[in-house]
Amino acid sequence: MEKDLSNYRKSYEKSELLLSEVLENPIELFQKWFYEVDAHFPENETNAMTISTIGLDGYPKNRVVLLKKYTFEGFIFYTNYNSEKGKAIASNSNVCLSFFWHGAERQVIIKGKAEKIAENLSDGYFESRPRGSQLGALVSNQSEVVNREDLEKELLNLEKQFAGKEIPRPSHWGGYIVKPVEMEFWQGRPNRLHDRIRYKLLEDYNWQIDRLAP
Repeated sequence: MEKDLSNYRKSYEKSELLLSEVLENPIELFQKWFYEVDAHFPENETNAMTISTIGLDGYPKNRVVLLKKYTFEGFIFYTNYNSEKGKAIASNSNVCLSFFWHGAERQVIIKGKAEKIAENLSDGYFESRPRGSQLGALVSNQSEVVNREDLEKELLNLEKQFAGKEIPRPSHWGGYIVKPVEMEFWQGRPNRLHDRIRYKLLEDYNWQIDRLAP
């Protein structure tokens, strides 16, 4: 099978990112972009992001997860600590996050280090989840080979076991915070002369800001 995609082209013309208008802290610029995208493209999951890890087999792997919170310290998401991504992070905490908001012709790439958040914070978020999602976290040995029928039977058993009861957060499930060391903001521009602004964290915790060639 062969499919030539060389004629797939799009001209990016919706906005610009001028160095003179860039904010001093990348989290502030991220928040500005997030709010703008969320307001103008509500049909999309603005908080959907790709996380890249280096697996135990030495290969990088990407998958989409949902950003659940961000602060000046970093970006928080939740997962099974025993999953493939959890094992990868335990072995190598260097990760990369990326957001691609195609409607706004924008991309944000974040390099950082992932670490587990405090257990009480994971408890609080777990308690806020729908019961179905709580049971899903209990029943799934994420990334393991599974039979679908067995999985659904175990879910039914758990529904009966916890009927009318509080569902505890499993110890192998919780949050990570990715603390950025570098953030790049990409704004599509005509003629492929895209705007790329990079923030690099310095030893004094200030951010060095540079424009990169497209």
